[in-house]
Amino acid sequence: MSNIVAFTTPQVMKLTGLSASTLRYWEHTDVFAASYIDDQFGRAFRRIYSFRDVVSLRTLAFLRRQHHVSLDQLRRAGTYLVEHYETPWASLRFGLAGKRLIFRDPGSGQWRDPQGQTVLEIPTLGIPEEISQATRDWTCRAPEDVGRIERNRYVQHNAWVIAGTRIPTATIWAFHAEGYSHAAIQREFPRLTLIDIERAIEHETILRQSSDAMLQTA
Repeated sequence: MSNIVAFTTPQVMKLTGLSASTLRYWEHTDVFAASYIDDQFGRAFRRIYSFRDVVSLRTLAFLRRQHHVSLDQLRRAGTYLVEHYETPWASLRFGLAGKRLIFRDPGSGQWRDPQGQTVLEIPTLGIPEEISQATRDWTCRAPEDVGRIERNRYVQHNAWVIAGTRIPTATIWAFHAEGYSHAAIQREFPRLTLIDIERAIEHETILRQSSDAMLQTA
């Protein structure tokens, strides 16, 4: 697994070869969207992609470019797949029956909807390892960074982040505000400890209390 668990749009573009306009189009047409999108327009890094998001997008790009699977097929397949699998584009094996996209059910090991046609298996299983290799050396977190909050004008536009990562405390707060437990947040950001998450929420709580106090005295 990669050490980086939160990716910005420029990083996703570099790792997948997709343009910003393609990412926006896929989001607006229900092909694929980032796991977290801030509802406040105009903010820097509104979209935060998980490792599984990057793997999924690279898989989709591979299917489009190398095997010319139409966006309509990907969209219709995605609608079904997300109802039955947690992370289909990042975890399933795909193939082609003629020009039709098919997938292999991990439970039964059977190809779904083959209709007797010859299957050309598409080798996407190595993509997670490729993403891991491409990002492994981007950061190295020291033990003393655990539970520490910091900011740097060269990191996330001077936003408060969890030390040793590029994960804004505001992102952790957003998950917290949506009702995610500490454990659930940690599943979204496996590199973080429960102490990191607790400190981030405490930090954002203080910031919001201070902001409210200033508004009341203004």
